Formats: sequence, structure tokens, C-alpha cells
Amino acid sequence: MRNIKLTIEYEGSDFNGWQKQPDRLNIQGTIESVIESITGEKVELNASGRTDAGVHAIGQVANFKTNSNIPIEKFAIAINSRLKKTIVVKKAEEVEEDFHARYNCKKKTYEYVINNSEYGSAVFRNLAYHIPQKLDVEKMKEAAQFFVGEHDFKAFKSSGTSSKSSVRTIYDASVIKEGENVRIRLTGNGFLYNMVRIISGTLVDVGLEKLEPEEITKIIEERDRTKAGKTLPAHGLYLVNVEYE
Repeated sequence: MRNIKLTIEYEGSDFNGWQKQPDRLNIQGTIESVIESITGEKVELNASGRTDAGVHAIGQVANFKTNSNIPIEKFAIAINSRLKKTIVVKKAEEVEEDFHARYNCKKKTYEYVINNSEYGSAVFRNLAYHIPQKLDVEKMKEAAQFFVGEHDFKAFKSSGTSSKSSVRTIYDASVIKEGENVRIRLTGNGFLYNMVRIISGTLVDVGLEKLEPEEITKIIEERDRTKAGKTLPAHGLYLVNVEYE
């Protein structure tokens, strides 16, 4: 039995998230159907994590088991030839049998993209969240550093999460201005439900001068969801990278 690891990019606008669901277009089911058509086997695609409806990925990782003898260098080509154009397998690798895309994950990097121009973009409307008010990026950069470290992020999760603990470690947090776009990038050992979108919403409040950067510490300590910012829309969020070592 072979274990195949895929690195996947997708534009999530047309999909109801990663997870397989009956009668709803999803990324997992779409890729599994293509793999079955190629190998003649039903497979279970294990992802590093499930992304919500509308969320995008540049470096999602998933794995599946197969008895197929298709050469590894041909796997990505074969899958991509039958996929929707909004999903691309960027790499296929044969890995050890005990590798699991979710359970072996050590770090993930997410990015939230904000279009901070006056009128927004027609072409990129589904790829970035538009905020017309000018953001104070320097204050956002300062505020982002208060998230770094191990904290209880209870104030930054939506209800409905199945996680027993809300303690997570953020290794790096940055805010980058690139032309009209402001990018909020977070690397951590794991993220709670909607955590990146809520942290991003809180940093936007700092950028709009509704909060001062040092107030982030108090919000974390009080663990009160009502004190943090709003959950920003899904279409600005990207899973950028997954690390295993």
C-alpha cells in the first residue's frame, strides 16, 4: 500500500469548504472522485485541516493510500487533467506509510488579505476583503506582536469548536503593506475555529483606531469573545503553508 502526499492550491469561492458533504460542492469530494476515476479505487483524502466555504489555499496538504502503480511523477499530471481549474495539485510525493497530513502537522501559516483601496477591486473581489477606510498599518504591526507566544485564545474563537483546549502557540505574526493590499500573516502550532479571521478583525479595529495596540494583552487575558473584533469574511483568508518538521 502506497501513501501519497499532495500539496494543493485552490480558489475556494465556488466550494462549500474542504469537507466532503452530500449534494454540496466541496474540495475533498471533488479530488477524491478524480483519484477514483484514475486509480479505480475509492480513497479517503486526509487534509492538514478543513477550510471553510470561501476560504482559499496556496499550500494545503493532504494524503491518501492507494495500491495503484501509477508512477509518482505522473500523479499530479493525471489528477490535474481531470480537476476543475479552481483546484491544482502542485506536488505529489510518496511518503512513509504512517504519515498523516493532519496528525503529523507541526506548524501552519495563514494569511488574511485586505484590499485597502478607496473603491475595491472588481477582478479580485472574491480574493480579498475590501475596507475603504485607511488603516494605520504601523499600529497593526505593533498590535500583532502581542499575539506571539503561547496564550489561551478563547476570546478569538467562534462557538461550535470541538477543541477541548483553547491554548495555542503563535510563532510569528506580521502585517505587511503591499500596494493596495494589507496582509496579516500568522504562523502557529494550530488554530481554533475562525481564530485567524477574528484576530484579523481585531487588528483591523486597531488599524481603524478603535483599539490601541496594548489593549490586545487585556483581551487575551480576559478571554471574552465580545471584547475582540468581528469575524472577517471567509474570502480574504488563505492557508499558505503547512510544515511537518
